[in-house]
Amino acid sequence: MRSLLFPKRLFPKHLLSSPTRFLSSSTSQLIYSIPNPLDLVPLGSIKQSLRFNIVDSTLREGEQFSSAFFSPEDKIYIAKTLDQIGVEYIEVVTPMASKQSARDCTALAKLGLKAKVVTHTRCHMDDVKAAIACGVDGVNMYMATSAELRKYSHGKDIDFIINSAREVIEYCHKHNVEARFSCEDTFRSDPTDVLRVYQAMERLGVKRVGLADTVGVATPLQVFQVVATVRHNVKCDIEFHVHNDTGCCIANALIAIQAGATHIDTCVLGIGERNGITPLGGFLGRLYTIDKDYIRSKYNLPLIRDLEKFVARKAQIDIPFNNYITGSAAFTHKAGVHSKAVMQNPGSYEVLDPADFGVERNIEIAHRLTGWNAVKVRSQQLNLTISDDGIKEATKYIKNLADSQEVTTEMLDGKLVELAKRETKNRRADA
Repeated sequence: MRSLLFPKRLFPKHLLSSPTRFLSSSTSQLIYSIPNPLDLVPLGSIKQSLRFNIVDSTLREGEQFSSAFFSPEDKIYIAKTLDQIGVEYIEVVTPMASKQSARDCTALAKLGLKAKVVTHTRCHMDDVKAAIACGVDGVNMYMATSAELRKYSHGKDIDFIINSAREVIEYCHKHNVEARFSCEDTFRSDPTDVLRVYQAMERLGVKRVGLADTVGVATPLQVFQVVATVRHNVKCDIEFHVHNDTGCCIANALIAIQAGATHIDTCVLGIGERNGITPLGGFLGRLYTIDKDYIRSKYNLPLIRDLEKFVARKAQIDIPFNNYITGSAAFTHKAGVHSKAVMQNPGSYEVLDPADFGVERNIEIAHRLTGWNAVKVRSQQLNLTISDDGIKEATKYIKNLADSQEVTTEMLDGKLVELAKRETKNRRADA
């Protein structure tokens, strides 16, 4: 039996239901390996760790969002657009959910996409047979391993989980279909059970194992330690699925990659059960800041904007003002110091280039925080010739006016036109 590498600090004490007992086959001693993120992923080599695949689950996890409804036509449009963006996998609802879900699964599998179409199923032979009958490229099976979900979900022990997986994985192999097995609620599961299941799944020949932060409880350090530990103990690919209940999904997805995960689950706008999971756009934006050229070459980033608008309509939600990349305020600058710097060098206050994502930069000018440099640029946009003294006069006027009322760009433009006319008249009189 292969010895297990397991960090003492893998989980906080309140998540350890019993002492860990991982023995070396040769020494019968506990073997501990405590991954240090800075040791395993030196800052200078972070780019090299960004080699990953996206499993977009908008058509599975996204459909679990409270107000989402996707028609068969909607699903085809979403799948084709995701494929054009360049995601490597598209996860869809199990055909066991309903008759229409089965028809949709078959239709999506027949689209001939570059992305692999996989379906999310229980670790049950009936589910897997139904999935394979639809023609999917892979089956993402799962079964809960935490004490909470084993008690209130399926009521089975770890031996039952492993034995159940054996039969369905063999069936997948017989039909040349990828198999992934995920321990649902990984981060509230006993670490002994987690590694035992994953090593058993690797022996059974799964393409990858899945680590699922089903309730969004994990911290980034926990994620690094868990993923690094699993990476030490299995050679197959590792998929990471993280919910956003406590606001860490993008940070956790990034550090999972740095610790050795090979596949990350996303959804358009991050919609999903409860607060959803890692948003596709925000996740790619995060990675863009680390290796811009790689992300731009791998994914068609400008397509994200329109797909988000489409999904927002179908989910009956508004795109938040502070949404990553496509929110109305994402590339809006207001303070005078910021505006001046951005107009000279956008990178001074932007780590993302909006042009790479097909969106525009916006500089707010008509307010009391404005500066004369921003007002001067506005006069140039209007093709007006105004002296610096005139620009400063207009700036003072707008700032004073904004102390007592809301000021619009039209009001600023009117003042600039007035000043331009006055200065032109004065120049002619002097001539």
